[in-house]
Parts: sequence; structure tokens; C-alpha cells
Amino acid sequence: MMMNSMRPIAPGLSMGDPVEIPPEERLPPDAPLHDRVVEALRTVYDPEIPVNIYEMGLVYKCEVDADGDVRIEMTLTAPGCPVAEEMPGTVERAVEAVAGVRSVSVDIVWEPSWHPGMMSDEARVALDMF
Repeated sequence: MMMNSMRPIAPGLSMGDPVEIPPEERLPPDAPLHDRVVEALRTVYDPEIPVNIYEMGLVYKCEVDADGDVRIEMTLTAPGCPVAEEMPGTVERAVEAVAGVRSVSVDIVWEPSWHPGMMSDEARVALDMF
């Protein structure tokens, strides 16, 4: 089942409101935990950008161990990003909601610096950057 990760951002979306994936596009509960964590990451958007953080290339590392402990390293589009303080908590809440996840650690890193070349092709198309 292919998931459509590009969702138009809803008016009034706030950092505490990940976008819901329609039931017909959700991964089955027995899908690998890493895949379900990535699916959860694809529900998190910066309110100013209509592309999820995963397709934007903001997630640098997503490690899931056998105990269900998740470690995420991610960045933001710029150090002065207005959602810098809120984003780690939003990501943490989205991933914690995944069945089988025991704990979540989200670290914001600045190296390497994010640039538009890190976006997926799907993100570039959504933002008309081709």
C-alpha cells in the first residue's frame, strides 16, 4: 500500500496537530516499527510549509531499536525558525503514538546545514521547485 505523504496543509494547523493519515493509507499494525515511525514523521508539518518534515529532508536519522526506543536527529530549515522550540515536542508526540514505541528522543542538530537539495522529488514538485 503506497502512502501519499504529501498533504495540503490545513488552514489553522498548529504545531500540536499532526495531519491525520486516512485509514485506507495507513500501514498495517504488523508493519515494521521503523516504517510506522516514518509514517508518523510524515504527519508532522511546519505550519508555514505544505510539505511534511520527512519529505523536506529535515529528518537526518531515525533509529529504532528492538525494545521500541526511537532516536531521531533532525534539523530545521533555519536556526531562527519560529517553531524551533515546539518542533521536538511535536515530533515526539507523533512518534510516541505509534504502537510498539517505548520511548522517543528528538535532537535538533545544525550540521549538516539543511538546504533545498535535501528535499525529496515529491517535496520539490509540491513546492514547485523543479
